[in-house]
Amino acid sequence: MRRSLLLLVLALPLASTAAFAQSLRQRVERLLDTPPFDRAVWGVILTDTTGRVLYARNADRLFMPASNTKLVVAATASALLPADFRVETSIYATGPIDGGTLQGDLVVYGRGDPTFSARCYGGDTLALGACEATWDRLDALADSVRAHGIRHVAGSLVGDGSYFDDEFFNPDWDLYDVNWWYAAPVSGLGFNDNSLDITWGPGPSLGAPATVSIAPDVGLVRFENRTSTTDAGTATTVDFFRAPGTWNVWAEGTVAANRAPRTEYFAIPDPDRFFSAAFRAALARKGVSVAGPTLSTTDSLRYREARDGPALFSYLGRTRADILFPILNTSQNWFAEMLLKLLGRHVAGSGSWTAGLQVERRFLVDSVKADSAGFSLSDGSGLSTANLVAPRTFAALLRYMWSHPRRAGFLRGLPRSGQPGSLRSRFVGSPIEGRVVAKTGSIAHVNSLSGYIERPGRGPLVFSVIVNNHTVRGQPMLRQIDSVVVQLAR
Repeated sequence: MRRSLLLLVLALPLASTAAFAQSLRQRVERLLDTPPFDRAVWGVILTDTTGRVLYARNADRLFMPASNTKLVVAATASALLPADFRVETSIYATGPIDGGTLQGDLVVYGRGDPTFSARCYGGDTLALGACEATWDRLDALADSVRAHGIRHVAGSLVGDGSYFDDEFFNPDWDLYDVNWWYAAPVSGLGFNDNSLDITWGPGPSLGAPATVSIAPDVGLVRFENRTSTTDAGTATTVDFFRAPGTWNVWAEGTVAANRAPRTEYFAIPDPDRFFSAAFRAALARKGVSVAGPTLSTTDSLRYREARDGPALFSYLGRTRADILFPILNTSQNWFAEMLLKLLGRHVAGSGSWTAGLQVERRFLVDSVKADSAGFSLSDGSGLSTANLVAPRTFAALLRYMWSHPRRAGFLRGLPRSGQPGSLRSRFVGSPIEGRVVAKTGSIAHVNSLSGYIERPGRGPLVFSVIVNNHTVRGQPMLRQIDSVVVQLAR
């Protein structure tokens, strides 16, 4: 009799656990199998920080992850680059300085610093420019040139981006995408996210071209306005185009007379020349003239002799944490791609997508202990549809980072529900508002969310939800994903 009672007591927790697991599965799958969401392919996994799987559906299938891909580059950089990591940008001269004149070229050599940008945020507001304004750092470079006694450059001003390879655009990106900020070119030099801020709105009268302004205007763009202003309430169809590989940009379409102004961010074709042209403008403001043309190069041998000598001066960029934050919190693609090539150069000796992806792969397999068949990566940002990752791989990565000694910058960068960032309006009013810390992802027919659900007094739950091949638009799909996460949290 006592033995029977003991067996019954021991069985009660097991029965309770089994009932909970069955209840969780039923609650989650009721959401996944509700039309029209049942037409999509769902990958879901929930674990604790020990790796115990609490729920899984298609957890080992490969999915396009969209911007959840950024978790990989951010985690790899957090683990492999020191917390005080900063990128150095150097200025070299190819001749002597005589009486205030540099008898040669002035060469700015970039090593992949993405932070010549206002994209540095106040953590509480995400206000841009928390570190400095757009031109502050270029003006500081120009001040340093003048401080070295240079008032005139007899040669050329050269932007040398050869620290990275000469492949500016990932071959898996769509041709139209490379016109826009989210597919901006990746080289050793970068300024203003290698994009132009184009602000446009209706013209002063019906039939007039739209008003268009471009910043920063460094004198390279040849712009043609083919737009017209139409009656209030009519359709606005303005779009911007560029002849591939050129600075020839034009706008087409119509803008309604009552349309509010809008700013878009348009990628430039040659980041190294863009940087050197901007630097030339900064030098001019400081009273330093340049006789020769504004040039660019990705030839690592062209100015090697100058680089073998001492730099006139070098400038250190912002810390690793300031690079990670825009990648994770607001999902900035270009920072992610610059960081991927930085990893390739620093860890594998080559500033290329190929080398960076090799570093990520070794990190996932050797450090995270992820299944090598559970991912196939093409870029750092998730823009490429060739990226494929299993939800189980993301869960393993997140568990690894939770206990990593260099986790602070990674966790700080992840958006938190109800707070500034890409989760600001999600889970608000739900039982887990403020307790979801996760990376969002979205491209055509794809949405994803992977991260942590905090539990007071206990370690977090780790989850990954990826939805592929769906036609549900925008907010309804995000709300359904959030409902799934709420059920996982229970």
